[in-house]
Amino acid sequence: MSQNLLLVEDDQAFADVLLRRLQRQGYDCRHALDVGTGLELADSFHPQYVLLDMKVGEDNSLPAIPTLRQKLPNARIILLTGYASIATAVEAIKAGANDYLPKPVNTQALLTALAGGKVEELENEAMSLARMEWEHIQEVLNRNEGNVSATARELGLHRRTLQRKLFKRPALK
Repeated sequence: MSQNLLLVEDDQAFADVLLRRLQRQGYDCRHALDVGTGLELADSFHPQYVLLDMKVGEDNSLPAIPTLRQKLPNARIILLTGYASIATAVEAIKAGANDYLPKPVNTQALLTALAGGKVEELENEAMSLARMEWEHIQEVLNRNEGNVSATARELGLHRRTLQRKLFKRPALK
């Protein structure tokens, strides 16, 4: 029996690759390029699984998680993000997501998350705390258009501390 999966992702190339991988695993997939279309598909398609990109276009999809949870109380909702941080992971879980995976995600980690397993057990996919912090700093720095002083103020760090953290780019585990 095929299981319905909804992917809300604005990067068409990434979505195409991910959908092919999942269809080979037996999932019946639908794709939405924006959150509004994703919510409409949730009503008509009734997926058991939702993969939700955190940044869909200029929008943050975190506010859509409670609506998806209300529409699909038994679905597994997994947030995918290229801007992984502890703060957004906590926010996603509190909003009703079942899991949180950094991009790029390998197929085995995704299948483990869809099955309800512990993704952190996959050591090659685990992102270190230092790397998550660095990614978050990059997101805030980007939002501040590269202004290190403004980024340091927003993060509550001394400017020199921020510069040291930026210099030490942690590797992905």
